[in-house]
Amino acid sequence: MKPNRNKTPGSAGAHLYPVRFELDHPTAKAVCIAGCFNRWNPNSTVLFPSGGGRWSLESVLPAGLYEYRMVVDGEWMTDPSARDSVPNPYGSRNSVLKVAASQTAAHLNAAENLPFESSPH
Repeated sequence: MKPNRNKTPGSAGAHLYPVRFELDHPTAKAVCIAGCFNRWNPNSTVLFPSGGGRWSLESVLPAGLYEYRMVVDGEWMTDPSARDSVPNPYGSRNSVLKVAASQTAAHLNAAENLPFESSPH
């Protein structure tokens, strides 16, 4: 599935799933997210300070793939905690968020990204 870079994903009646955005940035004064889910508006999705330099936001989105970037004090940056990213037309990278349609799909997606560890027999 290719992320939608220009339109807001989803349609009327689409099931929404919880998502949480977090960023550790002790010197930030304002943190927002711009992405395909908010028409790349750098001011419409605001994270809130949760203490100790942590910023967070809980939201909901329909299942799918979403490209986004963090906007910290007006400067665009890739989300350092994003599992995936893709190149963008501006010479940097967009973070990619995968919203799973079920808890089972979410767990399988998380398991695919765990490091492989072999145990001695």
